[in-house]
Amino acid sequence: MTLYGLIGRFLQRHRASYAASGAMLAGIAVLTVWIPRQIGQLVDGLVARELHGALLPRELAWLVAAGVVVYFLRVGWRLKLYAAAYRLGVELRERLYARLSLQGAHFFQGRRTGDLMALGTNDIDAVEMAAGEAMLAGFDGTLTLVLVVAMMSLGVHWQLAAFALLPFPLMALSFWWISRHVHEASRRSLDSFGALNDHVQETLSGVRTIRALGLQARSERQFSTLAAAASGASFDAQRWEAAYEPAVGFTLSAATVLTLGYGGWLVWQAQLTVGQLTSFSLYLGQLIWPMFAAGWVLSLLERGKAAWSRLQPVLDQPLSVDDHGTVPRVTPGPLSAQGVRFAYPGQPRPALDGVTLALPPGRTLGLVGPTGAGKSTLLRLLLRHHAPAEGTLHWNGVELRDYTLAALRAAIAWVPQEPFLFSASVAENIALARPDATREQVEHVARLAAVHEDILRLPQGYDTPVGERGVTLSGGQRQRVAIARALLVDAPLLVLDDALSAVDTDTEARILAHLREARVGRTVIIVSHRLSTVADADATLVLQDGRVIEQGAHADLVAANGWYARQWRYQQLQASLDAE
Repeated sequence: MTLYGLIGRFLQRHRASYAASGAMLAGIAVLTVWIPRQIGQLVDGLVARELHGALLPRELAWLVAAGVVVYFLRVGWRLKLYAAAYRLGVELRERLYARLSLQGAHFFQGRRTGDLMALGTNDIDAVEMAAGEAMLAGFDGTLTLVLVVAMMSLGVHWQLAAFALLPFPLMALSFWWISRHVHEASRRSLDSFGALNDHVQETLSGVRTIRALGLQARSERQFSTLAAAASGASFDAQRWEAAYEPAVGFTLSAATVLTLGYGGWLVWQAQLTVGQLTSFSLYLGQLIWPMFAAGWVLSLLERGKAAWSRLQPVLDQPLSVDDHGTVPRVTPGPLSAQGVRFAYPGQPRPALDGVTLALPPGRTLGLVGPTGAGKSTLLRLLLRHHAPAEGTLHWNGVELRDYTLAALRAAIAWVPQEPFLFSASVAENIALARPDATREQVEHVARLAAVHEDILRLPQGYDTPVGERGVTLSGGQRQRVAIARALLVDAPLLVLDDALSAVDTDTEARILAHLREARVGRTVIIVSHRLSTVADADATLVLQDGRVIEQGAHADLVAANGWYARQWRYQQLQASLDAE
């Protein structure tokens, strides 16, 4: 869809507001062209000494009344117009947010966060201006131009009008040439702002790493380079937009010279009155707005088209995982995978190859294996962050893709390897999925996650703000807050993706003991590099290079003397050495 198609559909849906604005602008245009004609008649009446007594004050009162009406009409059309145009910005931002929230990891691997934020701000603002101010300014300018030219030609002197308008085709040609450069410059300006925004976002998010590596100076140089590029691109766009004004000024100056020269000769020849020449000159002055409106409209439309060319591909990008499921609710039951195969885009080797598992309800499954074995990938397939290339995943006999995404993900409490905390208090982060939870419930799950005592030591306890991404908490505290958040949801499936990697073994043991109490009747999947974390699991799968190489209970795996047994002995030896 083009920008004009988007605006056309929006105008159709909000035609009442735009029609009201257009009607008020039409009233303004009519009064605007009536005022110079009335002034011309007043001048001729004064020259002929025909205005005397109460006639002059009455005529002047009509002019004042017209000015007051124009003022209120201008206020009215702006209120109507912007109320409608702002709705387009709201709708586009809602569409963009909804689209981004449904996209999977593959989409974000090819997109920069800062640039996506720029789309939601500057780019949508440019489209909004094109749909609002550009449309009404174009209508107002065109209507005023038609009425003014008609009054100059039919109401005053058509030969003088034709002579005065001779420079205007040159202005139209210059407008066409300038608008092409405005489009390209606007596109570069928006791209540069997106790059600058992305650098700032990444720098602030990784400020600890930058400081730790001593990269402040390099980051500042990069920022200066990007800021200079954005400033230069914006200046270039403004410079081309400013080129409209000299074109208008030169055209109107030339038209004024022609008007005074030829009009003065007509007055000398008694073919035109002084009042008519005065009206014509005022009409010529009123052409300033239509000409500036033309430049302003072209500028807004070109900026809008440049912004829409960046925004539309994101809005139209197909979802990385489709949401065509129809089952609205997950009924707890057995979880199974049959011959699941999956490869990340651009990777020659599959991350999972022929994985099969069966997990009865209420049981605990451990997933272990070397780094890169495919453990987290399997969890992402369960969460439908990706779709398997081959094989199927079922929950209670229903294929996962048949559930709606909202239903599936609401039934899974997931604690990722790197938990994300929002810029809110500790209590608000724990109660994120259940904002109606009581403080007692929040504290209960915090105790289960062995983080209650740590929270009480914070300056404001549970009301302590954690900062962006939980920057004020340690890695272990963030993990435990995320575990408490997952436990509060009380979903039928609890997934812990190496969620205890940042805590010590004693804290891990306490958390696992609490989880054994809390997970009664709940299916649990635990991914861990510490085999002690999954030792109490009902079954454990050992993955290597995307394949299941071992599976069974802890005792059976130790007795099998395979990868699991070797790692278990090594980790037990290491733990005993650490204890000594």
